[in-house]
Amino acid sequence: MIFELFEDVIKLTLIVVSLHFALGIYVRRRQPAWSGALERRRLLILCALVLAVTAIKVTEDVLDGESGPFDHTVLLFIRGHLSPTLTGFFEAITLTGSAMVLVPLTIITTVGLLLAGRRVEAVLVAASVISAAAVVYVIKMVVGRARPELWQTEWYWGSSFPSGHTLVVTAFATAVALSISRMVPAARRFALAVAMLWVMLVGFSRMVLGVHWPTDVLVATCIGTLLPLLINMYLALRHGRR
Repeated sequence: MIFELFEDVIKLTLIVVSLHFALGIYVRRRQPAWSGALERRRLLILCALVLAVTAIKVTEDVLDGESGPFDHTVLLFIRGHLSPTLTGFFEAITLTGSAMVLVPLTIITTVGLLLAGRRVEAVLVAASVISAAAVVYVIKMVVGRARPELWQTEWYWGSSFPSGHTLVVTAFATAVALSISRMVPAARRFALAVAMLWVMLVGFSRMVLGVHWPTDVLVATCIGTLLPLLINMYLALRHGRR
């Protein structure tokens, strides 16, 4: 198992490096005006490629049924080692990733940014959340993975893959962190730390409550981070060409 994991890491690394190299060649030949902007964002591009390749690989394992043993082991471990007294706390955490919280929060944030004259940041937040919600709906309909039934849990709409709460929260949190980094560079680390903490807590809460498999949460986190990164780079390139 360890050898297979090591082999997968090597393969994914080679794929990411190859894609990064190919992208560099394409930009230099087809979009030379973008070269400078992309060079300054090399780390973000590498992160985006890693997220995309990881999401594709894990999704492939899920569709092939190869993630089953891992998913079961992790969920049962969490169930067996976490105190039941924390269930209420994680139910509250998971509520922060629901539509009843994120929809008004997104509207308030977007309108606030527009009133502050930060149109690009407003577009980044709104587009990230809308695209994340759309991706969740489409993938759930296409994959149709059954939710865990290892113990009695609350009913939630849709299939298990990916975790909608985690994906949309990640998209919103990442978009807001990127926006804060644009507006107040000194607060970048703090914004990223808060975003990461929120995402981890929501993702973990979905597993604690037994309504999602670990791979549901992993892919959701990858896609939820990837979408704002791509939208942010697009807006940066478009803004730079003006």
